[in-house]
Amino acid sequence: MPDAAKGLTVLSKKQYEEHLPTLRAELIQAQSELRDSGVSVVIIISGVDGAGKGEVVHRLSEWLDPRGIDTQAFWQLSDEEKERPPFWRFWKILPARGRIAILVGSWYTEPIVARVYNRISAQAYDAALRRIVRFEQMLAQDGTLILKVALHLSKKDQRKRLKDLEQKPNTHWRVLPSDWTHHKLYDSFTDAAHRSIQQTSTPMAPWLTINANDRRYRDFAVGSTLLECLRKRLNQVPHASRVEASARYVGLQKGQASILGTVDLTQTLSSARYRKQLAKYQAKLNRLIWAASERGIASVILFEGWDAAGKGSCIRRITEAMDPRLYRLIPVAAPTDEERVHHYLWRFWRHIPRAGRMTLFDRSWYGRVLVERVERFATRAEWTRAYSEIRDFESQLADHGIVLAKFWIHISKEEQLQRFKRREEVAYKRHKITSEDWRNRRKWAAYETAVNDMVAETSIATSPWTLVAGNDKKFARIQILKSVCQRLEAAL
Repeated sequence: MPDAAKGLTVLSKKQYEEHLPTLRAELIQAQSELRDSGVSVVIIISGVDGAGKGEVVHRLSEWLDPRGIDTQAFWQLSDEEKERPPFWRFWKILPARGRIAILVGSWYTEPIVARVYNRISAQAYDAALRRIVRFEQMLAQDGTLILKVALHLSKKDQRKRLKDLEQKPNTHWRVLPSDWTHHKLYDSFTDAAHRSIQQTSTPMAPWLTINANDRRYRDFAVGSTLLECLRKRLNQVPHASRVEASARYVGLQKGQASILGTVDLTQTLSSARYRKQLAKYQAKLNRLIWAASERGIASVILFEGWDAAGKGSCIRRITEAMDPRLYRLIPVAAPTDEERVHHYLWRFWRHIPRAGRMTLFDRSWYGRVLVERVERFATRAEWTRAYSEIRDFESQLADHGIVLAKFWIHISKEEQLQRFKRREEVAYKRHKITSEDWRNRRKWAAYETAVNDMVAETSIATSPWTLVAGNDKKFARIQILKSVCQRLEAAL
């Protein structure tokens, strides 16, 4: 802010016009530096109705290069959004690294409105705020700069602003009936907003409250604060855009038995019994998936396991039993360029199914704590904090009523070697075996430790791991089919 305006909440036209060119030039320069920084920016513009949230957004769009900005306004939920967990609509629009997202309405809007209208209790409101803190912390630790602006007007000034807008022919359309309804509930909204600011203003994602009485002061204060935050963030040590935060992590202790060691790999199924069980459980799955579709129950099934463990053949036995209109299979490989510039969970949130549908993941978000950990594609801080991020992600699915089944298909090291050799010998299977598979095999011990930690850290009541005995493929397929049927039955 210009020196003359420090400590004040008004800005003269002369001051504004004198300092604005410098501010705009410096904002453009900072935005240019942002592009290659690996940092993304989320700006939340909130506050009372009539405070000029839209005007602030227009001003930022004018002062910044619009090619690097994504503006998102959240209003009523679409049918597609209603069928997914609440945070789905926000994950979809998170900016890529180097870009800025300006949000009018945000993950704060619905909890505040719900509390004011007594649709949720004070305890539920506090729980929603705690989830927001975890969400923002996760984004910040991944390198996102979060600036949250609350535009304030007194009740008297709000009423005056709304009347002024309503009486002018060119601005009366900006006053909605809900604005006056909310004006009557001013005190309730103020209390709820104050509580949210109090509980969610953290060093990683602080709130900035700005008096919106004077439009020039309001706009200049937002622009100046954004510039200050960008400079501070961009001046940090190079390559430190991803915050190295502490995380609880225990790991496999010396002498401790591996969880995978508890899987009985001697279990088998005869061909005759397999054919009978396969027909039984595929028919049952077909009935259940149609029933889930009619009830609007979505499900997510994910498969992890050793290379050559038989994930693909197990998935086929499930999909064979279902109408293709009811499911979607997502094969997960190395992230694309688009996926790489977002938080690692972003590409999985995009594929959360709508009500009554099923999504199957051939490998999943657990790559962060498996291959990315072992191959050192993720730092220790990144993969250790991923355990809590994954637990929170999966709890959001469960809270929304989504059935989640997680399978680790386990085979012995000897069985894997035999399957590798068979793949090399059969012409139409050679594409399944690569040098990377052999390289991963040499890191068996490291992967086993990672799997043990994964199961121990992320097997929670709502989303336990099912460890599948995979040495006998027929036994593994039936175990998985039976388990999926049990999970759907329980949900129905």
